Amino acid sequence: QVQLVESGGGLVQAGDSLRLSCEGSGRTFSMSAMGWFRQAPGKEREFTATISGSGGATFYSDSVKGRFTISRDNAKNTLYLQMNSLKPEDTAVYYCAGKPQPGRGFSVKDIGQWRFWGQGTQVTVSS
Repeated sequence: QVQLVESGGGLVQAGDSLRLSCEGSGRTFSMSAMGWFRQAPGKEREFTATISGSGGATFYSDSVKGRFTISRDNAKNTLYLQMNSLKPEDTAVYYCAGKPQPGRGFSVKDIGQWRFWGQGTQVTVSS
């Protein structure tokens, strides 16, 4: 079992930066693909970014590419999301997710395929 705890959310102004953290427990963290999703009010949860277990591969949604950077420190069992040039449309609850030993058929945008979820952290960007 893996537990994920996000932190780092808050209220910022447009153009500001924020870094989210997600600390994981359990021995499978380094073998897990990790991801960030977000859910805005009245909208479905959507894929934001993902990183492979080694950290060597990353993938982003078009809406955040070039502004957000996902990274991880396996020695600390921690996942990060550096968010720069924030926009009001980035306002959402951000969730981290984990998928131990993802296979070839793993679709990172498919919410149902992620096994572990954090409780979420609120990010609010004012204009």
